[in-house]
Amino acid sequence: MVQTSQLRDEYPRPQFVREKWLNLNGEWEFAFDDAESGERDGWHEGNLEFPARIVVPFCYQSELSGIADTAFHDTVWYRRSFTLPADYFGKRIVLHFGAVDYECRVWVNGKFVLAHEGGHTPFKADVTEALQDGENVVVVKAVDYSKDVTLPRGKQFWEEKSAGIFYTRTTGIWQSVWLEPVAEVHIGRVRLTPDIDHNQLKLQAFVAGLQPGADVALRALVSFDGEVVSEDTFRVMRGAETRIISLHDFNDHGLGRWWTPEKPNLYDLRLTLLVNGVEADRVDSYFGMRKISIEDGVVLLNNRPYEMRLVLDQGYFPTGLLTAPSDDALKRDVELTKEMGFNGARKHQKIEDPRYLYWADRLGLLVWGEMANAYHFSESYVGRVTREWIEAVERDYNHPCLVAWVPINESWGVVNILVDEQQQQHTLAMYHMTKSLDPTRPVISNDGWELVKTDLVTIHDYEWRRDVLADRYSSIDKALAARPGNRWILVPGFPYEGQPLLVTEFGGISFQKGDWEGWGYSGAKDEADFEERLRNVVEPLREAPLVQGFCYTQLTDVEQEINGLLTYDRQPKLPLEQIRRIVAGR
Repeated sequence: MVQTSQLRDEYPRPQFVREKWLNLNGEWEFAFDDAESGERDGWHEGNLEFPARIVVPFCYQSELSGIADTAFHDTVWYRRSFTLPADYFGKRIVLHFGAVDYECRVWVNGKFVLAHEGGHTPFKADVTEALQDGENVVVVKAVDYSKDVTLPRGKQFWEEKSAGIFYTRTTGIWQSVWLEPVAEVHIGRVRLTPDIDHNQLKLQAFVAGLQPGADVALRALVSFDGEVVSEDTFRVMRGAETRIISLHDFNDHGLGRWWTPEKPNLYDLRLTLLVNGVEADRVDSYFGMRKISIEDGVVLLNNRPYEMRLVLDQGYFPTGLLTAPSDDALKRDVELTKEMGFNGARKHQKIEDPRYLYWADRLGLLVWGEMANAYHFSESYVGRVTREWIEAVERDYNHPCLVAWVPINESWGVVNILVDEQQQQHTLAMYHMTKSLDPTRPVISNDGWELVKTDLVTIHDYEWRRDVLADRYSSIDKALAARPGNRWILVPGFPYEGQPLLVTEFGGISFQKGDWEGWGYSGAKDEADFEERLRNVVEPLREAPLVQGFCYTQLTDVEQEINGLLTYDRQPKLPLEQIRRIVAGR
Protein backbone atom coordinates (compact mmCIF):
# COMPACT_ATOMS: atom_id res chain seq x y z
CA MET A 1 0.00 0.00 0.00
CA VAL A 2 1.52 3.33 -1.05
CA GLN A 3 1.87 5.99 1.65
CA THR A 4 1.76 9.12 -0.51
CA SER A 5 0.69 10.05 -4.00
CA GLN A 6 2.61 11.76 -6.74
CA LEU A 7 -0.75 13.26 -7.72
CA ARG A 8 -2.27 16.06 -5.63
CA ASP A 9 0.61 16.00 -3.17
CA GLU A 10 0.64 19.75 -2.50
CA TYR A 11 -0.46 21.09 0.88
CA PRO A 12 -4.27 21.15 0.64
CA ARG A 13 -5.04 24.15 2.89
CA PRO A 14 -2.79 26.96 1.59
CA GLN A 15 -4.14 29.73 3.86
CA PHE A 16 -3.53 27.78 7.07
CA VAL A 17 -0.24 25.94 6.72
CA ARG A 18 1.54 23.83 9.30
CA GLU A 19 4.97 22.41 8.62
CA LYS A 20 4.14 18.82 9.51
CA TRP A 21 1.41 16.83 7.78
CA LEU A 22 0.97 13.31 6.46
CA ASN A 23 -0.60 13.03 3.01
CA LEU A 24 -3.10 10.17 2.73
CA ASN A 25 -3.76 10.65 -0.98
CA GLY A 26 -2.81 7.76 -3.22
CA GLU A 27 -3.97 4.18 -3.47
CA TRP A 28 -6.76 3.01 -1.17
CA GLU A 29 -8.68 -0.24 -1.10
CA PHE A 30 -12.20 0.28 -2.46
CA ALA A 31 -15.55 -1.49 -2.67
CA PHE A 32 -19.03 -0.83 -3.99
CA ASP A 33 -21.81 -1.64 -1.53
CA ASP A 34 -24.89 -1.75 -3.75
CA ALA A 35 -26.64 -4.02 -1.24
CA GLU A 36 -25.86 -1.52 1.56
CA SER A 37 -24.76 -4.37 3.81
CA GLY A 38 -21.27 -3.14 4.69
CA GLU A 39 -21.96 -1.91 8.20
CA ARG A 40 -24.03 -4.97 9.05
CA ASP A 41 -21.19 -7.15 7.83
CA GLY A 42 -18.56 -5.28 9.83
CA TRP A 43 -16.64 -3.59 7.02
CA HIS A 44 -16.05 -0.60 9.28
CA GLU A 45 -14.00 -2.71 11.70
CA GLY A 46 -11.10 -2.56 9.25
CA ASN A 47 -10.26 -6.28 9.18
CA LEU A 48 -11.60 -6.99 5.70
CA GLU A 49 -9.54 -6.21 2.61
CA PHE A 50 -11.67 -4.54 -0.06
CA PRO A 51 -11.49 -6.05 -3.56
CA ALA A 52 -10.72 -3.02 -5.73
CA ARG A 53 -8.14 -0.21 -5.70
CA ILE A 54 -8.80 3.51 -6.19
CA VAL A 55 -6.52 6.54 -6.38
CA VAL A 56 -7.65 9.16 -3.87
CA PRO A 57 -8.71 11.99 -4.21
CA PHE A 58 -10.34 11.05 -7.51
CA CYS A 59 -13.95 9.81 -7.50
CA TYR A 60 -14.65 6.34 -8.88
CA GLN A 61 -16.47 7.82 -11.90
CA SER A 62 -13.26 9.50 -13.11
CA GLU A 63 -10.48 8.10 -15.25
CA LEU A 64 -7.75 9.12 -12.81
CA SER A 65 -9.33 7.05 -10.05
CA GLY A 66 -8.36 3.93 -11.95
CA ILE A 67 -11.99 2.74 -12.00
CA ALA A 68 -13.94 5.02 -14.41
CA ASP A 69 -17.38 3.53 -13.77
CA THR A 70 -20.25 5.99 -14.31
CA ALA A 71 -23.06 3.65 -13.26
CA PHE A 72 -25.07 4.30 -10.10
CA HIS A 73 -23.26 3.05 -6.98
CA ASP A 74 -24.53 5.21 -4.13
CA THR A 75 -22.69 3.52 -1.26
CA VAL A 76 -18.92 3.07 -1.47
CA TRP A 77 -16.17 2.13 0.98
CA TYR A 78 -12.49 3.02 1.30
CA ARG A 79 -9.76 1.46 3.42
CA ARG A 80 -6.05 2.14 3.90
CA SER A 81 -3.35 1.82 6.53
CA PHE A 82 -0.85 4.35 7.80
CA THR A 83 1.96 4.52 10.33
CA LEU A 84 2.63 7.75 12.19
CA PRO A 85 6.11 9.27 12.01
CA ALA A 86 7.98 9.02 15.30
CA ASP A 87 7.89 12.79 15.92
CA TYR A 88 4.07 12.79 15.86
CA PHE A 89 3.85 10.93 19.17
CA GLY A 90 2.79 13.07 22.12
CA LYS A 91 0.67 15.27 19.85
CA ARG A 92 -3.03 15.32 19.11
CA ILE A 93 -3.61 13.79 15.66
CA VAL A 94 -6.27 15.38 13.45
CA LEU A 95 -7.69 13.63 10.38
CA HIS A 96 -8.78 16.02 7.61
CA PHE A 97 -11.00 15.56 4.56
CA GLY A 98 -11.21 18.30 1.92
CA ALA A 99 -14.57 17.09 0.58
CA VAL A 100 -16.56 13.85 0.37
CA ASP A 101 -19.79 13.68 -1.64
CA TYR A 102 -22.31 13.42 -0.03
CA GLU A 103 -22.54 11.78 3.43
CA CYS A 104 -19.57 10.26 5.16
CA ARG A 105 -18.79 8.07 8.18
CA VAL A 106 -15.22 7.36 9.29
CA TRP A 107 -13.64 4.75 11.56
CA VAL A 108 -10.03 4.41 12.73
CA ASN A 109 -9.00 0.96 13.95
CA GLY A 110 -12.66 0.06 14.15
CA LYS A 111 -13.58 3.05 16.32
CA PHE A 112 -16.11 5.54 14.98
CA VAL A 113 -14.51 9.01 14.81
CA LEU A 114 -16.79 11.27 12.74
CA ALA A 115 -19.78 11.75 10.46
CA HIS A 116 -20.37 14.58 8.00
CA GLU A 117 -23.11 15.67 5.60
CA GLY A 118 -22.42 17.93 2.62
CA GLY A 119 -20.50 17.12 -0.53
CA HIS A 120 -18.36 20.22 -1.01
CA THR A 121 -17.01 21.36 2.36
CA PRO A 122 -14.14 20.20 4.62
CA PHE A 123 -14.36 18.40 7.94
CA LYS A 124 -11.99 16.95 10.48
CA ALA A 125 -11.78 14.89 13.66
CA ASP A 126 -9.29 14.40 16.47
CA VAL A 127 -8.50 10.67 16.14
CA THR A 128 -5.82 10.45 18.85
CA GLU A 129 -7.77 8.16 21.14
CA ALA A 130 -8.45 5.72 18.31
CA LEU A 131 -4.78 5.26 17.35
CA GLN A 132 -2.52 2.37 18.24
CA ASP A 133 1.18 1.60 18.03
CA GLY A 134 2.44 0.59 14.61
CA GLU A 135 0.01 0.26 11.74
CA ASN A 136 -3.38 2.02 11.86
CA VAL A 137 -6.35 1.45 9.59
CA VAL A 138 -8.81 4.12 8.46
CA VAL A 139 -12.12 3.11 6.86
CA VAL A 140 -14.49 5.53 5.11
CA LYS A 141 -18.08 4.91 4.09
CA ALA A 142 -19.52 7.45 1.65
CA VAL A 143 -23.17 7.59 0.66
CA ASP A 144 -24.47 9.57 -2.31
CA TYR A 145 -28.08 9.97 -3.44
CA SER A 146 -27.76 10.01 -7.20
CA LYS A 147 -31.45 10.52 -8.01
CA ASP A 148 -32.40 12.88 -5.17
CA VAL A 149 -33.11 16.27 -6.74
CA THR A 150 -33.44 17.98 -3.34
CA LEU A 151 -29.74 17.30 -2.71
CA PRO A 152 -27.27 20.21 -3.16
CA ARG A 153 -25.49 18.70 -6.16
CA GLY A 154 -24.61 21.45 -8.64
CA LYS A 155 -24.17 20.16 -12.19
CA GLN A 156 -24.14 16.46 -11.25
CA PHE A 157 -26.88 14.77 -13.28
CA TRP A 158 -29.48 12.54 -11.64
CA GLU A 159 -29.45 10.19 -14.63
CA GLU A 160 -26.65 7.79 -15.55
CA LYS A 161 -25.65 9.50 -18.82
CA SER A 162 -24.88 13.23 -18.80
CA ALA A 163 -26.93 15.47 -21.09
CA GLY A 164 -27.37 19.16 -21.90
CA ILE A 165 -25.92 21.31 -19.12
CA PHE A 166 -25.65 18.41 -16.65
CA TYR A 167 -22.54 16.31 -16.19
CA THR A 168 -21.17 13.07 -14.75
CA ARG A 169 -21.70 12.67 -11.01
CA THR A 170 -19.09 12.62 -8.26
CA THR A 171 -19.47 10.11 -5.42
CA GLY A 172 -17.20 9.81 -2.40
CA ILE A 173 -13.78 11.37 -1.73
CA TRP A 174 -12.85 14.05 -4.26
CA GLN A 175 -10.47 16.33 -2.35
CA SER A 176 -7.35 15.58 -0.35
CA VAL A 177 -7.17 13.51 2.84
CA TRP A 178 -4.41 14.14 5.37
CA LEU A 179 -3.26 13.82 8.98
CA GLU A 180 -1.81 16.62 11.06
CA PRO A 181 -0.17 16.65 14.50
CA VAL A 182 -1.13 19.52 16.82
CA ALA A 183 -0.44 20.44 20.43
CA GLU A 184 -3.08 20.11 23.13
CA VAL A 185 -3.55 23.89 22.88
CA HIS A 186 -3.48 25.00 19.26
CA ILE A 187 -4.89 27.48 16.76
CA GLY A 188 -8.18 26.13 15.45
CA ARG A 189 -8.80 28.71 12.73
CA VAL A 190 -8.45 32.41 12.00
CA ARG A 191 -10.67 35.02 10.39
CA LEU A 192 -8.92 37.87 8.60
CA THR A 193 -10.76 41.08 7.66
CA PRO A 194 -8.78 43.79 5.85
CA ASP A 195 -9.62 47.49 6.32
CA ILE A 196 -7.89 49.55 3.64
CA ASP A 197 -9.52 52.78 4.85
CA HIS A 198 -7.54 52.60 8.11
CA ASN A 199 -4.65 50.39 6.92
CA GLN A 200 -5.56 47.75 9.48
CA LEU A 201 -6.24 44.04 9.68
CA LYS A 202 -8.87 42.62 12.00
CA LEU A 203 -7.56 39.29 13.27
CA GLN A 204 -9.95 36.86 14.95
CA ALA A 205 -8.17 33.81 16.34
CA PHE A 206 -9.97 30.73 17.59
CA VAL A 207 -7.85 28.68 19.99
CA ALA A 208 -8.70 25.05 20.77
CA GLY A 209 -7.85 23.14 23.93
CA LEU A 210 -7.52 26.24 26.11
CA GLN A 211 -7.48 25.46 29.83
CA PRO A 212 -8.66 27.94 32.52
CA GLY A 213 -5.79 29.92 33.99
CA ALA A 214 -3.31 28.84 31.32
CA ASP A 215 -0.59 31.32 30.33
CA VAL A 216 -1.26 31.48 26.59
CA ALA A 217 -0.23 34.20 24.15
CA LEU A 218 -0.48 34.64 20.39
CA ARG A 219 2.20 36.38 18.36
CA ALA A 220 1.23 37.80 14.95
CA LEU A 221 4.05 38.69 12.57
CA VAL A 222 3.07 40.48 9.35
CA SER A 223 5.52 40.91 6.49
CA PHE A 224 5.44 42.09 2.92
CA ASP A 225 7.99 40.90 0.40
CA GLY A 226 10.18 39.69 3.25
CA GLU A 227 10.02 42.96 5.22
CA VAL A 228 8.34 42.94 8.64
CA VAL A 229 5.65 45.65 8.75
CA SER A 230 3.90 44.73 12.02
CA GLU A 231 4.45 42.51 15.04
CA ASP A 232 2.11 42.05 18.00
CA THR A 233 1.86 39.61 20.89
CA PHE A 234 -1.27 39.43 23.05
CA ARG A 235 -2.70 37.28 25.82
CA VAL A 236 -5.27 34.64 24.91
CA MET A 237 -7.91 34.75 27.63
CA ARG A 238 -10.69 32.81 25.92
CA GLY A 239 -11.28 30.52 22.95
CA ALA A 240 -11.92 33.42 20.57
CA GLU A 241 -9.78 36.55 20.60
CA THR A 242 -9.91 39.61 18.35
CA ARG A 243 -7.04 41.99 17.63
CA ILE A 244 -6.71 45.02 15.36
CA ILE A 245 -3.30 45.03 13.69
CA SER A 246 -2.10 48.31 12.24
CA LEU A 247 0.12 47.96 9.21
CA HIS A 248 3.00 50.36 9.62
CA ASP A 249 3.77 50.77 5.96
CA PHE A 250 3.00 53.38 3.32
CA ASN A 251 0.32 52.51 0.76
CA ASP A 252 0.60 54.98 -2.09
CA HIS A 253 -3.09 55.65 -2.75
CA GLY A 254 -3.63 52.09 -3.89
CA LEU A 255 -0.51 52.00 -6.03
CA GLY A 256 1.52 50.32 -3.33
CA ARG A 257 0.33 47.23 -1.48
CA TRP A 258 -3.40 46.90 -2.03
CA TRP A 259 -4.64 43.72 -3.75
CA THR A 260 -6.15 43.94 -7.25
CA PRO A 261 -6.18 41.53 -10.21
CA GLU A 262 -3.66 43.85 -11.86
CA LYS A 263 -1.41 43.96 -8.77
CA PRO A 264 -2.16 40.95 -6.55
CA ASN A 265 -0.15 42.10 -3.54
CA LEU A 266 -0.21 39.71 -0.59
CA TYR A 267 0.98 40.07 2.98
CA ASP A 268 2.44 37.07 4.79
CA LEU A 269 1.15 36.30 8.27
CA ARG A 270 2.87 34.02 10.79
CA LEU A 271 0.92 33.11 13.91
CA THR A 272 2.79 31.58 16.84
CA LEU A 273 0.96 30.27 19.90
CA LEU A 274 2.95 30.39 23.12
CA VAL A 275 2.06 28.33 26.19
CA ASN A 276 4.06 29.30 29.30
CA GLY A 277 6.44 31.14 27.00
CA VAL A 278 7.16 28.08 24.83
CA GLU A 279 6.03 27.71 21.23
CA ALA A 280 3.14 25.23 21.06
CA ASP A 281 1.80 25.89 17.56
CA ARG A 282 2.74 27.81 14.46
CA VAL A 283 0.64 28.54 11.39
CA ASP A 284 1.58 30.42 8.23
CA SER A 285 -1.08 32.33 6.35
CA TYR A 286 -1.48 35.37 4.10
CA PHE A 287 -4.00 38.09 3.31
CA GLY A 288 -4.68 40.84 0.82
CA MET A 289 -5.63 44.42 1.59
CA ARG A 290 -8.71 44.63 -0.59
CA LYS A 291 -12.14 46.22 -0.34
CA ILE A 292 -15.20 45.46 -2.43
CA SER A 293 -18.12 47.84 -1.97
CA ILE A 294 -21.09 49.54 -3.61
CA GLU A 295 -21.58 53.31 -3.40
CA ASP A 296 -24.37 55.23 -5.12
CA GLY A 297 -25.12 52.25 -7.36
CA VAL A 298 -21.52 51.76 -8.46
CA VAL A 299 -19.33 48.68 -7.87
CA LEU A 300 -16.03 49.72 -6.32
CA LEU A 301 -12.78 47.84 -5.85
CA ASN A 302 -10.60 49.60 -3.30
CA ASN A 303 -12.92 52.64 -3.43
CA ARG A 304 -12.63 53.01 -7.21
CA PRO A 305 -15.15 52.02 -9.91
CA TYR A 306 -14.22 48.63 -11.33
CA GLU A 307 -15.64 46.71 -14.27
CA MET A 308 -15.84 42.97 -13.66
CA ARG A 309 -15.05 40.94 -16.77
CA LEU A 310 -15.84 37.42 -15.61
CA VAL A 311 -15.99 34.03 -17.25
CA LEU A 312 -18.27 31.21 -16.11
CA ASP A 313 -16.08 28.35 -14.91
CA GLN A 314 -17.63 24.95 -14.18
CA GLY A 315 -14.40 23.55 -12.68
CA TYR A 316 -14.61 20.19 -14.49
CA PHE A 317 -11.69 18.23 -15.96
CA PRO A 318 -11.77 15.41 -18.56
CA THR A 319 -9.85 12.89 -16.46
CA GLY A 320 -10.74 14.01 -12.93
CA LEU A 321 -14.25 15.51 -13.23
CA LEU A 322 -14.64 17.84 -10.19
CA THR A 323 -11.04 17.09 -9.15
CA ALA A 324 -8.21 18.73 -11.07
CA PRO A 325 -5.50 16.28 -12.15
CA SER A 326 -2.82 18.44 -10.55
CA ASP A 327 -2.16 21.73 -8.84
CA ASP A 328 -0.60 22.95 -12.09
CA ALA A 329 -3.94 22.36 -13.82
CA LEU A 330 -5.70 24.66 -11.35
CA LYS A 331 -2.99 27.28 -11.77
CA ARG A 332 -3.22 27.02 -15.54
CA ASP A 333 -6.98 27.66 -15.51
CA VAL A 334 -6.32 30.93 -13.67
CA GLU A 335 -3.57 31.85 -16.12
CA LEU A 336 -5.70 31.08 -19.17
CA THR A 337 -8.58 33.12 -17.77
CA LYS A 338 -6.33 36.15 -17.35
CA GLU A 339 -4.62 35.65 -20.73
CA MET A 340 -8.02 35.89 -22.44
CA GLY A 341 -8.64 39.33 -20.91
CA PHE A 342 -10.92 38.36 -18.03
CA ASN A 343 -10.23 39.72 -14.55
CA GLY A 344 -12.47 37.25 -12.76
CA ALA A 345 -14.33 33.95 -12.76
CA ARG A 346 -17.72 32.90 -11.50
CA LYS A 347 -17.17 29.37 -10.17
CA HIS A 348 -20.45 27.85 -11.26
CA GLN A 349 -22.41 25.39 -9.10
CA LYS A 350 -19.26 24.26 -7.30
CA ILE A 351 -17.49 25.18 -4.08
CA GLU A 352 -14.03 25.10 -5.58
CA ASP A 353 -10.88 23.46 -4.26
CA PRO A 354 -8.98 25.89 -1.98
CA ARG A 355 -5.91 25.44 -4.17
CA TYR A 356 -7.74 27.20 -7.02
CA LEU A 357 -8.52 30.13 -4.71
CA TYR A 358 -4.87 30.19 -3.65
CA TRP A 359 -3.77 30.65 -7.25
CA ALA A 360 -6.47 33.28 -7.82
CA ASP A 361 -5.12 35.12 -4.77
CA ARG A 362 -1.52 34.73 -5.91
CA LEU A 363 -1.95 35.52 -9.61
CA GLY A 364 -4.77 38.07 -9.32
CA LEU A 365 -8.25 36.94 -10.32
CA LEU A 366 -11.61 37.96 -8.87
CA VAL A 367 -13.80 35.00 -7.89
CA TRP A 368 -17.53 34.76 -7.22
CA GLY A 369 -18.23 31.97 -4.75
CA GLU A 370 -21.38 30.01 -5.57
CA MET A 371 -23.23 27.21 -3.80
CA ALA A 372 -23.89 23.91 -5.55
CA ASN A 373 -27.69 24.03 -5.66
CA ALA A 374 -30.43 21.45 -5.57
CA TYR A 375 -33.25 21.46 -8.13
CA HIS A 376 -36.43 20.99 -6.09
CA PHE A 377 -37.59 22.57 -2.85
CA SER A 378 -38.29 20.74 0.40
CA GLU A 379 -37.77 21.39 4.09
CA SER A 380 -34.95 18.83 4.17
CA TYR A 381 -33.30 20.71 1.28
CA VAL A 382 -33.45 23.93 3.33
CA GLY A 383 -31.53 22.30 6.18
CA ARG A 384 -28.99 20.68 3.90
CA VAL A 385 -28.16 23.74 1.82
CA THR A 386 -28.06 26.06 4.83
CA ARG A 387 -25.60 23.94 6.80
CA GLU A 388 -23.28 23.42 3.87
CA TRP A 389 -23.35 27.07 2.78
CA ILE A 390 -22.36 28.18 6.30
CA GLU A 391 -19.35 25.87 6.10
CA ALA A 392 -18.43 27.18 2.64
CA VAL A 393 -18.50 30.84 3.70
CA GLU A 394 -16.40 30.04 6.77
CA ARG A 395 -13.85 28.11 4.69
CA ASP A 396 -13.32 30.80 2.06
CA TYR A 397 -13.83 34.03 4.02
CA ASN A 398 -10.11 34.93 4.15
CA HIS A 399 -9.41 34.80 0.40
CA PRO A 400 -8.90 38.30 -1.09
CA CYS A 401 -9.83 37.01 -4.54
CA LEU A 402 -13.37 36.21 -3.41
CA VAL A 403 -15.56 39.29 -3.97
CA ALA A 404 -19.17 38.06 -4.12
CA TRP A 405 -21.40 35.30 -2.77
CA VAL A 406 -24.08 33.50 -4.80
CA PRO A 407 -26.13 31.18 -2.56
CA ILE A 408 -28.77 30.45 -5.25
CA ASN A 409 -28.63 30.41 -9.06
CA GLU A 410 -31.52 30.68 -11.52
CA SER A 411 -34.18 29.62 -8.98
CA TRP A 412 -32.64 26.14 -8.66
CA GLY A 413 -34.21 24.60 -5.58
CA VAL A 414 -36.79 27.39 -5.48
CA VAL A 415 -38.49 26.84 -8.82
CA ASN A 416 -41.75 28.50 -7.71
CA ILE A 417 -40.16 31.54 -6.09
CA LEU A 418 -42.21 33.91 -8.26
CA VAL A 419 -45.44 32.90 -6.50
CA ASP A 420 -44.46 30.78 -3.48
CA GLU A 421 -43.91 32.86 -0.34
CA GLN A 422 -42.14 29.98 1.44
CA GLN A 423 -39.52 29.83 -1.29
CA GLN A 424 -39.19 33.61 -1.27
CA GLN A 425 -38.60 33.53 2.48
CA HIS A 426 -35.94 30.83 2.08
CA THR A 427 -34.12 32.90 -0.53
CA LEU A 428 -34.34 35.98 1.68
CA ALA A 429 -33.02 33.91 4.58
CA MET A 430 -30.02 32.75 2.52
CA TYR A 431 -29.30 36.37 1.56
CA HIS A 432 -29.52 37.70 5.11
CA MET A 433 -27.69 34.73 6.63
CA THR A 434 -24.81 35.24 4.21
CA LYS A 435 -24.69 38.94 5.09
CA SER A 436 -24.66 38.01 8.78
CA LEU A 437 -21.69 35.70 8.21
CA ASP A 438 -19.86 38.14 5.95
CA PRO A 439 -20.91 41.81 5.80
CA THR A 440 -17.85 42.73 3.69
CA ARG A 441 -18.94 41.27 0.33
CA PRO A 442 -22.01 41.73 -1.89
CA VAL A 443 -24.55 38.89 -1.94
CA ILE A 444 -26.71 37.99 -4.94
CA SER A 445 -29.94 36.40 -3.74
CA ASN A 446 -30.82 34.43 -6.90
CA ASP A 447 -28.39 34.99 -9.74
CA GLY A 448 -29.95 35.34 -13.16
CA TRP A 449 -33.59 36.23 -12.57
CA GLU A 450 -36.45 36.27 -10.04
CA LEU A 451 -34.34 38.20 -7.56
CA VAL A 452 -35.60 39.23 -4.15
CA LYS A 453 -33.47 41.36 -1.80
CA THR A 454 -30.05 41.56 -3.47
CA ASP A 455 -26.91 43.72 -3.56
CA LEU A 456 -26.48 43.37 -7.33
CA VAL A 457 -29.06 42.96 -10.06
CA THR A 458 -27.64 40.14 -12.16
CA ILE A 459 -29.23 39.00 -15.43
CA HIS A 460 -28.73 35.87 -17.53
CA ASP A 461 -29.31 36.74 -21.17
CA TYR A 462 -28.40 34.43 -24.05
CA GLU A 463 -29.62 36.80 -26.76
CA TRP A 464 -27.18 36.56 -29.69
CA ARG A 465 -28.25 39.55 -31.84
CA ARG A 466 -25.94 42.54 -31.38
CA ASP A 467 -28.56 45.21 -32.04
CA VAL A 468 -31.02 43.66 -29.58
CA LEU A 469 -28.40 43.55 -26.81
CA ALA A 470 -27.30 47.12 -27.48
CA ASP A 471 -30.87 48.41 -27.27
CA ARG A 472 -31.83 46.24 -24.28
CA TYR A 473 -29.02 47.58 -22.09
CA SER A 474 -29.33 51.21 -23.14
CA SER A 475 -31.55 51.96 -20.11
CA ILE A 476 -32.44 50.34 -16.81
CA ASP A 477 -36.14 50.33 -17.69
CA LYS A 478 -35.52 48.37 -20.88
CA ALA A 479 -33.16 45.96 -19.14
CA LEU A 480 -35.61 45.15 -16.34
CA ALA A 481 -38.55 44.83 -18.71
CA ALA A 482 -36.83 42.54 -21.21
CA ARG A 483 -37.38 39.25 -19.36
CA PRO A 484 -34.79 37.11 -21.19
CA GLY A 485 -35.76 33.46 -21.00
CA ASN A 486 -39.30 34.72 -20.32
CA ARG A 487 -38.38 35.31 -16.66
CA TRP A 488 -39.05 38.29 -14.43
CA ILE A 489 -35.79 39.92 -13.34
CA LEU A 490 -37.22 40.90 -9.94
CA VAL A 491 -39.96 39.07 -8.04
CA PRO A 492 -43.03 41.33 -7.76
CA GLY A 493 -42.96 43.04 -4.40
CA PHE A 494 -39.19 43.47 -4.50
CA PRO A 495 -38.64 46.69 -6.45
CA TYR A 496 -35.45 47.85 -8.08
CA GLU A 497 -33.49 49.92 -5.54
CA GLY A 498 -30.71 51.36 -7.67
CA GLN A 499 -28.35 48.38 -7.43
CA PRO A 500 -25.55 47.97 -9.98
CA LEU A 501 -26.58 45.86 -12.98
CA LEU A 502 -24.40 43.07 -14.37
CA VAL A 503 -25.07 40.46 -17.06
CA THR A 504 -23.75 37.36 -15.36
CA GLU A 505 -24.46 34.74 -18.02
CA PHE A 506 -24.47 35.36 -21.76
CA GLY A 507 -22.90 34.04 -24.93
CA GLY A 508 -22.82 30.26 -24.72
CA ILE A 509 -21.77 29.97 -28.37
CA SER A 510 -21.25 26.37 -29.43
CA PHE A 511 -18.28 25.75 -31.66
CA GLN A 512 -16.01 22.79 -32.30
CA LYS A 513 -13.77 22.22 -35.28
CA GLY A 514 -14.58 19.22 -37.47
CA ASP A 515 -17.64 17.02 -37.23
CA TRP A 516 -19.42 17.33 -33.93
CA GLU A 517 -22.60 16.92 -32.05
CA GLY A 518 -23.08 18.83 -28.86
CA TRP A 519 -25.14 21.30 -26.87
CA GLY A 520 -25.06 25.10 -26.62
CA TYR A 521 -27.21 28.22 -26.68
CA SER A 522 -26.30 29.21 -30.26
CA GLY A 523 -23.88 27.77 -32.79
CA ALA A 524 -21.03 28.87 -35.04
CA LYS A 525 -20.23 27.09 -38.31
CA ASP A 526 -16.51 27.93 -38.45
CA GLU A 527 -13.77 29.92 -36.72
CA ALA A 528 -14.59 33.21 -38.47
CA ASP A 529 -18.28 32.83 -37.57
CA PHE A 530 -17.32 32.06 -33.97
CA GLU A 531 -15.21 35.22 -33.73
CA GLU A 532 -17.99 37.38 -35.21
CA ARG A 533 -20.61 35.91 -32.88
CA LEU A 534 -18.30 36.43 -29.90
CA ARG A 535 -17.87 40.09 -30.83
CA ASN A 536 -21.61 40.51 -31.29
CA VAL A 537 -22.41 39.44 -27.73
CA VAL A 538 -19.39 40.80 -25.84
CA GLU A 539 -18.95 44.25 -27.34
CA PRO A 540 -22.49 45.57 -26.72
CA LEU A 541 -22.18 44.71 -23.02
CA ARG A 542 -18.65 46.03 -22.71
CA GLU A 543 -19.70 49.30 -24.35
CA ALA A 544 -23.01 49.77 -22.45
CA PRO A 545 -22.53 52.34 -19.62
CA LEU A 546 -25.40 50.71 -17.73
CA VAL A 547 -23.62 47.32 -17.47
CA GLN A 548 -20.97 47.33 -14.73
CA GLY A 549 -19.75 43.82 -15.40
CA PHE A 550 -20.42 40.64 -17.30
CA CYS A 551 -19.77 36.90 -17.13
CA TYR A 552 -19.31 35.03 -20.40
CA THR A 553 -20.50 31.43 -20.72
CA GLN A 554 -18.05 29.72 -20.55
CA LEU A 555 -14.37 28.97 -19.95
CA THR A 556 -14.22 25.41 -21.32
CA ASP A 557 -16.32 22.78 -22.99
CA VAL A 558 -17.61 20.18 -20.52
CA GLU A 559 -18.52 16.75 -21.85
CA GLN A 560 -21.35 17.29 -24.37
CA GLU A 561 -21.59 21.04 -23.67
CA ILE A 562 -19.34 22.64 -26.29
CA ASN A 563 -19.82 26.35 -25.68
CA GLY A 564 -16.41 27.01 -24.13
CA LEU A 565 -13.76 29.43 -25.28
CA LEU A 566 -11.42 26.50 -24.67
CA THR A 567 -11.95 22.84 -25.45
CA TYR A 568 -12.41 20.42 -22.54
CA ASP A 569 -8.66 19.75 -22.60
CA ARG A 570 -7.96 23.51 -22.46
CA GLN A 571 -7.06 24.23 -26.08
CA PRO A 572 -8.20 27.70 -27.27
CA LYS A 573 -10.76 27.84 -30.08
CA LEU A 574 -9.37 31.21 -31.14
CA PRO A 575 -5.89 32.61 -30.45
CA LEU A 576 -5.79 33.84 -26.86
CA GLU A 577 -4.74 37.36 -27.87
CA GLN A 578 -7.69 37.51 -30.29
CA ILE A 579 -10.11 36.62 -27.48
CA ARG A 580 -8.40 39.17 -25.24
CA ARG A 581 -8.97 41.99 -27.71
CA ILE A 582 -12.68 41.18 -27.80
CA VAL A 583 -13.10 40.71 -24.05
CA ALA A 584 -10.93 43.56 -22.78
CA GLY A 585 -10.85 45.85 -25.81
CA ARG A 586 -7.06 45.72 -25.96
